[in-house]
Amino acid sequence: MPIQWFPGHMAKAKREVEEKLKLVDFVMELVDARAPLSSQNPMLKQVLQNKTKMVVLMKKDLADHRATETWLTYFKEKGIPALAVDVNDKADIKRVIQLAKELGQEKMDKLLKKGIKPRAARAMIVGIPNVGKSTLINRLANRKAAKTGDRPGITKQQLWIKVKKDFELLDTPGILWPKFEDQAVGYRLAAIGTIKDQLLSLQDIVVFVLRHIEEQYPKLLHERYGIVEGTEEIVDVFVKIGKERGALQGGGEVDFHKVSDIVLRDLRSGRLGNITLELPEE
Repeated sequence: MPIQWFPGHMAKAKREVEEKLKLVDFVMELVDARAPLSSQNPMLKQVLQNKTKMVVLMKKDLADHRATETWLTYFKEKGIPALAVDVNDKADIKRVIQLAKELGQEKMDKLLKKGIKPRAARAMIVGIPNVGKSTLINRLANRKAAKTGDRPGITKQQLWIKVKKDFELLDTPGILWPKFEDQAVGYRLAAIGTIKDQLLSLQDIVVFVLRHIEEQYPKLLHERYGIVEGTEEIVDVFVKIGKERGALQGGGEVDFHKVSDIVLRDLRSGRLGNITLELPEE
């Protein structure tokens, strides 16, 4: 069943992105390194059309490093400049600025040929909610230029931010598309905290996550929760985690809701390990 979630301010943001697109030279699209395709808004693909674009894979410190390299290759093979970023790594921030300068330079060269005095390159920064846009902007501007938070929907309006003398960024609110036809996309986005947990069953999200980790990263389950590889019944996995982490209710029964909460917090914080929830071939 398709998952629908499209608040009114996001519909308005989409229209504003379309209107402001002509003011910028290129677009900086942010995706989550743990789910680069699921966190890429297909609706923006239509809106952006042939505008020059770079892709920034955010939160690389939480993702599987080998998978991230695979994704970078995937985007580059499609002719899209891409890089992975940890916002707390100054070298990564410099790389973002350098790539942005290179993309902006193309526009400046065209202006020079026309005899027009060059100006600071202009970029629009776009992405789905809670992907880390505001934090990246603050690092690029080297000041608190945008509000930050760990929940979706912090940015509600567009805002121009200067990045030294190199370029200007137009910040936009995070935009989700009207519905997820593929339920796995919804589960991935819920798992990494992009959409509100209440939109889906918390236990269903965690079942999806645990099945993926069992298949791709069984060692991490053993290290964190003592889960033996090959445990077939998902209920046994929940019970084991509940007993291991003390997620119990009256009578000593395992509280499945608490277990779900624990797994999601461990995943989102990186305590569970470096995990990527999808690969290009999937």
